Amino acid sequence: MDNAQELIQRLNQSGKKLSKSHRRIAECIVSHYDKAAFMTASRLGEYVGVSESTVVRFASALGYDGYPQLQRALQELIRHRLTASQRFEMTSDMDQSQVLSKVLKADMQNIRSTIDELDESIFESVVQSLLQARTIYVLGQRSSAPLAQFFAHYLNFIFSNVQVVTSGVSDIFEQISRIGEDDVLIGISFPRYSSRTVEAMHFAKSRGAQLVAITDGPLSPLHAAADFCLTAKSDMASFVDSMVAPLSLINALIVALSQCKRHQVAAYFAQMESIWDEYNVYLGKDRGTNE
Repeated sequence: MDNAQELIQRLNQSGKKLSKSHRRIAECIVSHYDKAAFMTASRLGEYVGVSESTVVRFASALGYDGYPQLQRALQELIRHRLTASQRFEMTSDMDQSQVLSKVLKADMQNIRSTIDELDESIFESVVQSLLQARTIYVLGQRSSAPLAQFFAHYLNFIFSNVQVVTSGVSDIFEQISRIGEDDVLIGISFPRYSSRTVEAMHFAKSRGAQLVAITDGPLSPLHAAADFCLTAKSDMASFVDSMVAPLSLINALIVALSQCKRHQVAAYFAQMESIWDEYNVYLGKDRGTNE
């Protein structure tokens, strides 16, 4: 699908050419797309009052290869439209005994999908871009702020030119006011996207900086602004953002960068270990007791 609006148009127009049963399915999806997106064909058929095979034929009538493709289109749509209260309501009837299994399995699927869809050539281009940057700015707002802080924390072990940009005492535009042509801004955001992150990326672009986006796909507003876009799936189990796949992607970037600068990183850690030992930063072999 070229865009989410196409799906809505297909469904809204379907009443002109579909059977009575298919019209009922279409009307249900248009009115309750937030719930329908996570129903199996069997469950949707039961909800509407038609057979599972009728639901499958409905998906084909709309031009999809099958019901799973229609369901993916619905899920792509809702990631960009749902409010937090809608996302919470969507899974409020989940059986308590299923929560642990469903949430962990959903996170596992996010990582699998990220691996399958990630462009390794873009990943390598991002690595090279960061290696050549004068200053690396890592931007994350709201639920993406911990990702930005984690990424910047480990980048500081590899580079001496890293700045984390997130909500704080100063406005984010003050934090990136000196950004320029030899710098790289990494923008991180997932649905619901932070408008301030998008604005900051456009500001950085106007200053000639190179932009890297870490987001969930081509429909993300960060995708259009970025020079390089790394996508990681963040399908939610509820109102909580699933950041497992994005964090795993960030870990891969950190490891790749450290391998490119292994000698410098090794020397830095040797220096830091003596400082950490001197000031008891970490618990050692003889620490952590009640003595």
